[in-house]
Amino acid sequence: MKHSKLLATAFGVAVAGAISFGAQAEEMAAFEIVDGTIPQSLTGTPGDPANGRKIAINRKKGNCLACHVMPIPEEQFHGETGPALDGVGGYSTEAELRMRMVDAKVINEDTMMPSFYKTGQHMVLKSFEGKTILSAQEVEDVVAYLLTLK
Repeated sequence: MKHSKLLATAFGVAVAGAISFGAQAEEMAAFEIVDGTIPQSLTGTPGDPANGRKIAINRKKGNCLACHVMPIPEEQFHGETGPALDGVGGYSTEAELRMRMVDAKVINEDTMMPSFYKTGQHMVLKSFEGKTILSAQEVEDVVAYLLTLK
């Protein structure tokens, strides 16, 4: 069994009046990768599937629709570069989904899926430097939503 402990800290500076995205000035949650998954919640708080759905749809947050067809017919312009997510909760575990959201490159180094809970990524907008795209709780919310897709 492959184990690795990761602990990171995200630092962000909010500029008055500026619009900012991602988790700012939030200490990142410690998590353990076990066999290419993250079995434990990042927050210890259950995810909210309704909020996770909102994040997945939000073009400035999760933006899942940019790459995936999803069972969200009221939204237009579903992407097709990633796999369709209808049914993902029936064939993926919570731990697998959490790993994909945190850092999909751990599973597939060639993936174009962004790491939603990782800092230090290359070629990001200045407004994202040192920040994660989603907070730890937002990751948990999206995972909870994806698990409802069976």
